Amino acid sequence: MVRKAMPVFGLVVLGLLAQAAIGAENLPPATRWVPRDAVLVVEVARPKAVLDAALDPKLVERVTKTPAYKKAVAQPGFLQFVAVVRMLEGQLGTDWKSALHGLLDGGITWAVEPDGGTVLLVDAQDEKLLAKLHDTLMTITKGDAAGKGDPDRVKSQEYGGVTCWSIGGEEAHAILGNRLILTNKSSTLKKVLDLRAAGDDKGVAGLAAYQAARQAAGPEAAASVFVNLAAVKQAPGVDKALAEQQGNPMSALLFAGVLEAVRQSSWLALGLKIDGTTLSLEIASDGKVSSASGAAAFTTPSRTGDGALPSLSVPRTIASLSLYRDLHGFYAAKDKLFPERTSGLIFFENMMAIFFSGRDLTEEILAQAKPQIRFVVAEQKYDPAIGTPQLQVPAFAAIFRVRNPQQFGEVMEEAWQKAVGLVSVTSGQKAQGGLIIKHPTHNGVPFTMASFSSAGLNKTNLAMQFNFRPALVSLGDYMVLSSTDGLAKDLIDTLKKEIDEQVKAIAGAHSLLRVDLAQVASVLGANRTAMVQQNMLEKGTRQEEAEGQIDVLLTVLKYIGRADLSVADRDGQARARLQVKLNPD
Repeated sequence: MVRKAMPVFGLVVLGLLAQAAIGAENLPPATRWVPRDAVLVVEVARPKAVLDAALDPKLVERVTKTPAYKKAVAQPGFLQFVAVVRMLEGQLGTDWKSALHGLLDGGITWAVEPDGGTVLLVDAQDEKLLAKLHDTLMTITKGDAAGKGDPDRVKSQEYGGVTCWSIGGEEAHAILGNRLILTNKSSTLKKVLDLRAAGDDKGVAGLAAYQAARQAAGPEAAASVFVNLAAVKQAPGVDKALAEQQGNPMSALLFAGVLEAVRQSSWLALGLKIDGTTLSLEIASDGKVSSASGAAAFTTPSRTGDGALPSLSVPRTIASLSLYRDLHGFYAAKDKLFPERTSGLIFFENMMAIFFSGRDLTEEILAQAKPQIRFVVAEQKYDPAIGTPQLQVPAFAAIFRVRNPQQFGEVMEEAWQKAVGLVSVTSGQKAQGGLIIKHPTHNGVPFTMASFSSAGLNKTNLAMQFNFRPALVSLGDYMVLSSTDGLAKDLIDTLKKEIDEQVKAIAGAHSLLRVDLAQVASVLGANRTAMVQQNMLEKGTRQEEAEGQIDVLLTVLKYIGRADLSVADRDGQARARLQVKLNPD
């Protein structure tokens, strides 16, 4: 009897499963439900990796040890927040971290429309947990609304066979299976549900620009961003803002190639990858960089294999910037790059004519510079015999390569001495000591420096000017202009090693930036007292509160560690990579 009943029982079970499969909705990718006119789409494909990085135990430990955090957790508002979290943990039967993973690990998509409408789609890994959380929050909200005499604040209605909820204002949301749809406008929710009913690729997922951007971000990205630049640039003022940045000489020098690529792009893509303690953000667009005849051609390596030199590293480096910029080409194109400012550059050219004895700035000075230019900022190490300024400023230097080092070295020496003399005259007018020029040697390399005398002064509380001991170095085809002799010596050691190792350029790269945020924290820590006082004056905070804010900032900076940004032209398109190495120890 049992044997005869088993096949019948099996058929019944299969039938029930089939009916369940028909009744359940097989949800497509969330982007198929995002309106096609979205200007921004953020996708978190691997929320667990992002949450694990954000909730790293070592970072949490660092933050929770700060006095500011300990004070914050004792405040009534924070205690109320903790009480709410504990209540929800009890209702859901799990701790808040597990709940976050259960609710978010299926994926998160957030989009913004041109009219300001936003939609958040969350695919919960635990469908039952999502339903339980929604029921709990709706019960609490209804009770709160009734207690305040507004029982109609929580509403529900059917649209397209889906129950839609609103807890007040324009907010509207719905739950389909394990997917939460949350919008800031009821009209936006209707758009999403219309796309769901259509069942085709009328959403942003069917847009060619989105598909190209998603491919550029990479399938392994934990999170990605799509920006519809074609739509963004239609907004009033965007094109004008880009043109204004291009018209600024400093912005044009640093960002002309990038700005030109953005102006020609129809989309921008960002892809975040997480590998242990290393975060990498890939940035790409479809904008083409102009050919050699374009106004931004001075940023483009002219020969195959050419590009910016690797970032320099010296002791206590805070930041290092390496650029490929043809200064002669840049200044020669000034009428195209910033036509409205060329008349204002006459004063600048006249000043340069004084320093360079009437030589033509474009053809005789800038033409001598090779396109590899580097800048370094480093924390200073002060000599006790000289003294320490009350406000400590990092040392900085510009490193150029020149075509005729022996001949041009004398030109630079003359200009440098004139600049030092001008500073001394200005100081004398203020009844202050001037700069004293010296010619020391370091590691077999003679260089020129100038310094203020601290004789007879309080060496533990010197004036701001004692942060500067300008130096000029000529080494091979390198020309170094440094704010201090200490940094100049470190650069002599680094450049001599670089010359011996025959360091080569990074092909195609035109901008490299490295920032050591732990070193930034060290510099800020040395000026902590001044920063606290400034915070108190500007924000009106009490000393204890200001100290707490500064300490939290220093803690986060130390944890982030080092960040590297590289911008290159690949196949005629702008590509960038930001890599952050966390410092958990």
